[in-house]
Amino acid sequence: MRMRILAILVLLAGLLSGCGYNTFQSGDEAIKSAWSEVLNQYQRRADLVPNLVSTVQGYASHEKDVLTQVTQARAQVGAIQATPELVNNPEAFAKFQQAQAGLSGALSRLLVVAENYPQLKADAAFRDLQAQLEGTENRITVARNRYIKAVEGYNVSVRTFPNNLTAMIFGYTVKPNFSVDNEKAISTAPKVDFTRPAPAAPAPANSQAGGKTSPAPSY
Repeated sequence: MRMRILAILVLLAGLLSGCGYNTFQSGDEAIKSAWSEVLNQYQRRADLVPNLVSTVQGYASHEKDVLTQVTQARAQVGAIQATPELVNNPEAFAKFQQAQAGLSGALSRLLVVAENYPQLKADAAFRDLQAQLEGTENRITVARNRYIKAVEGYNVSVRTFPNNLTAMIFGYTVKPNFSVDNEKAISTAPKVDFTRPAPAAPAPANSQAGGKTSPAPSY
């Protein structure tokens, strides 16, 4: 009797493995791991914001609009509970991505403003924060790419036969993924205008003040 039960369990395990069940489990764990790294790098960026704003404010206190935008964007990011379950909710995932994109834009504007203040650019604390921010942005890109690949593999498994039958039985569905923030903008072909008049030709090298040209020498 025990041998029969054991044989049935082995058969069921083989069936589950062959129909993609184990693939879903490993894929789900890979997504969770990749998502944790994404959150880790986004949190690292958010932690840099207060010191960055404080440093810029010390040299450019009248740039209130830009400083306020960064602070508000960070608050919007912090208001979203980025739990592991968020990757199963397309609407919540889209809001998370929108909030992070808002913070990215606000930080970009802040760094542009900093270019106008030589003393700020020369400040060692600011240079260190800027270097940390740039490094974090690079790590965010890497973490997002890993997450994108993990979700891509999982979603392919959910949608392909015969795994899709197992997905329907156990309720597995495709997970939301990161998208290009300015997809509409980059998909629009740039306009090239050749109708503008060409720039005026430079004056001859032998021209003099008053617009007079020296006569050619005679031989």
